Amino acid sequence: MLLSSIETAGLKRQVRFLGIELEIRGSVLRPRKETELLGRVARRLLDDTAEASMCIDMCCGSGNLALALARHAPDLQVIACDLTAGAVQNALHNVVQLGFQDQVAVVQGDMFKPLAGLEGKIDLIVSNPPYISTSRLLSGDRAHLLINEPREAFDGGPYGISLHSRLITEGVAFLKSGGWLAFEFGLGQDRQVAALLKRARAFEEPQWHLNEDGDKRVVCARKI
Repeated sequence: MLLSSIETAGLKRQVRFLGIELEIRGSVLRPRKETELLGRVARRLLDDTAEASMCIDMCCGSGNLALALARHAPDLQVIACDLTAGAVQNALHNVVQLGFQDQVAVVQGDMFKPLAGLEGKIDLIVSNPPYISTSRLLSGDRAHLLINEPREAFDGGPYGISLHSRLITEGVAFLKSGGWLAFEFGLGQDRQVAALLKRARAFEEPQWHLNEDGDKRVVCARKI
């Protein structure tokens, strides 16, 4: 839920996400309440893993998921990654402001490219990737989203699932056997997501999680 106002000297917003107060600076995605479903699912997955776990928050934005998980699991180590410098700087600012420097590292790069060396070491990959199709975002019913927030945070390619495809195919190598992949997707994209997971031939039967309206919005799948 949005808590406070926009400051005149550059866009600054205070946001509460799963009990954590974050500062959103400039043109960076504002965490949505619906993403709290993914955060709650991820916390339950961590409860069932070893005490000392490693997590990747891919497409981390302001660092909301990384910080919520670090707060929930004090022994967790999180690597938060995003493509844009603005998001990385904002996430790092929140990490420092909330005092989680010992648990959360923030890196910049194109998906998993900056994470070489972590293959086979990760217990959980969590992500809220862009999932709006390019056409809807640039000239359709979602164009208004770009007024204060960056295109990179929303543009999921021609069909809205380009980043989900990469998340699944590239993320497999980083998960331990038995590790979890958990992510959010858009309304009506569950069939496409199911097909991507099946095609990967690397996961057990996925688990689907519904929002308050009964729509599938989050999936988690365990690596075989």
